[in-house]
Amino acid sequence: SKLYGMLQPGESETAAVRAVFIMDPEGKVRLIMYYPLNVGRNMDEIKRSLLALQTSDEHKVAMPLNWQPGDKVIVGAPKTIEALAARKADKELEQIDWYLAKKTIG
Repeated sequence: SKLYGMLQPGESETAAVRAVFIMDPEGKVRLIMYYPLNVGRNMDEIKRSLLALQTSDEHKVAMPLNWQPGDKVIVGAPKTIEALAARKADKELEQIDWYLAKKTIG
């Protein structure tokens, strides 16, 4: 059967979906997850998302697919030739390509 938006066919069109909002200390919405009524929320994923946001903010990095706390993180791409040279000299980085590198934090 087809899904229409967030509602199953035959479900009430006035029923609310479940939503999870993560806001930062300044009140800015940083993440929104929506769940249809027939799908339970995943507390492990909610916690992982919160930790990823906190880690990203603290270390100015991004998270790769399926990141879990303790995994390597993605370092932003260099914006200058000098930054690229510094990246190439950094032996602590896992350098996948000139624009993509990972590192361990902790």
